[in-house]
Amino acid sequence: MPPDPVSSRTIKVAPLRCEFCDITTENDFLQHQLRMTQGQLRVTFLFCALFYLCFALTDLIWLGYELKTCLLVGARVAVAATVLTCLALLKRRPDSIPFTRVAANIVEVAGAAGFLLIAALRPTEFSLHAISMSIVIIVLYIYIPNRLIYAAAIAAGATVVFICLAWRLGDVGGIELPTMAALLALTNLFGYVAARRYQILWREEYSAQMVLKNLSVRDPLTGCYNRRHLHEQLLETEISRAQRYRLSLTVIMCDLDHFKAVNDTYGHHGGDVVLQRFAALLQSMTRDNIDSVVRYGGEEFLLILPETDLAGGQLLAERLRQTLATTPVEHAGQRITVTASFGVASVDFASPARTAHINMIAAADDLLYAAKNSGRNRVCAQQLV
Repeated sequence: MPPDPVSSRTIKVAPLRCEFCDITTENDFLQHQLRMTQGQLRVTFLFCALFYLCFALTDLIWLGYELKTCLLVGARVAVAATVLTCLALLKRRPDSIPFTRVAANIVEVAGAAGFLLIAALRPTEFSLHAISMSIVIIVLYIYIPNRLIYAAAIAAGATVVFICLAWRLGDVGGIELPTMAALLALTNLFGYVAARRYQILWREEYSAQMVLKNLSVRDPLTGCYNRRHLHEQLLETEISRAQRYRLSLTVIMCDLDHFKAVNDTYGHHGGDVVLQRFAALLQSMTRDNIDSVVRYGGEEFLLILPETDLAGGQLLAERLRQTLATTPVEHAGQRITVTASFGVASVDFASPARTAHINMIAAADDLLYAAKNSGRNRVCAQQLV
């Protein structure tokens, strides 16, 4: 089987915290969602600030000017000020995932704490406060984008404090208190389940995008990059980077020797197995997330080796040649012995005499055919200027 470019662990989501098990994938997802997340935060922050300011005004109108009113208005204004401050700071750090999370946590804690203080200052209205508390819980879970475990901890903690305040300060008797506690617990459960559903749906959508993206840039048989990706992005990116930082760049063109004879003898399925084993060998002996392995066409492969000089490329090609020649491919109870030829071309972009626009692939291809014409199963290398 060809190597899977998107492993099962990469797209696996932890069931309780609803995040990708792979930290790198989770960070990539958060970066992908960052603009939408900050847009949701801005809308929610503005709504929360407006909500608290409007209720501060109604407190002044209906309760009159007294100490308790001043405390209520002060609590609401303090929450609104905290939310607006986070909103202003959010605009100054639009690309920061950690700051976005910190801002969400600050607003959730401030909003819940402000509401609990207001409830404590108006202890005769806990039945009405319970309705408002349900709304606060839903907002914490669903309308403020945050890590689900953080939202659950803040919402559950606020619920426990609210029940304690109702028990100690409120005129809540008989079965009313346990009923209130059960309803708020149910609201927490509903909020968690709804938020969990959204978190999983977003990550499933992102996983599907990852798979489709990999299918568009990978060869389905070998799992290597395809030629389209090479010419559209890969090679140009590495050449530009080598030019910018004045580094060496080496490419190796590889071709299996007498591959038609393999297909004729062992069938196309046997040929596919040989291609897969050769691709796996190339990927196993190159650096993860640094070097690139491309299926250039048919039985021809291209290696792109950033920050590698001619000696390093030639050494790798020789190791690949020897390993392939001494490791037969097992297929249907048979051992298929194959060899390959290699053309290695290198450019040192730190050299004043370098040619920036030289066609490295064409040069490596010429060297590959020179290796084939001189007997196959060998390496030809050249420093390009």
